[in-house]
Amino acid sequence: MGEREVSVKPAKSAPERIVLEGRYVRLEPLDKRHASDLLAASEGEGVPERYRWLFEHAPTTLAEAEDFVARMNAGPDRFVAVVDKASGRALGRQGWMRIFPEHASIEIGGVYWGPEMARSRLSTEALYLFARHAFDDLGYRRFEWKCNDRNEPSKAAALRFGFQFEGIFRQDRIVKGESRDTAWYSIIDSEWPEIRAEYERWLDAGNFDAEGRQKTKLAVRG
Repeated sequence: MGEREVSVKPAKSAPERIVLEGRYVRLEPLDKRHASDLLAASEGEGVPERYRWLFEHAPTTLAEAEDFVARMNAGPDRFVAVVDKASGRALGRQGWMRIFPEHASIEIGGVYWGPEMARSRLSTEALYLFARHAFDDLGYRRFEWKCNDRNEPSKAAALRFGFQFEGIFRQDRIVKGESRDTAWYSIIDSEWPEIRAEYERWLDAGNFDAEGRQKTKLAVRG
């Protein structure tokens, strides 16, 4: 006898343009008012390398930053600005991509976390808020992360955040005139409760000193 088929449900909907509040960051639907902050977050030492693996180049003028906002809001993806609640400034952005409510599958992509928030509790909470909303509020079964296979920092981040490596799509894209092999990662709903608990433990205010330095590491591995 074959295995009994298990019925699965689609997600409730695509993510709406709503604000997601965290302890350290607030995710706001991307708007023209965020352009000046995102321009500032795209300037300075080390920034060109941060844009090395993205589909677009760093904006150099306010008009370019505003154009990016307009293009993202006109497309199928849904972008948010990552606002630092302490300063009120948008220090980065990220987007919902590959939105398939009918399959309960969704991706976080188009991630640019500026120098002030990268490798901090701000970026970790920004990722956590997306995952929590996808799994707990909207009922998604699969949460994806993809990156250029040559992008070692992004691959390391995926594992730190609890994603599992799934494989390589060879010659998947042409980005800035170069061939891109794409590394795929995911978290699925059965893994999420344990991962969520570790995020919440790590993000607790008591896990950080007065300068915002972590006391213990995030112990989630894909």
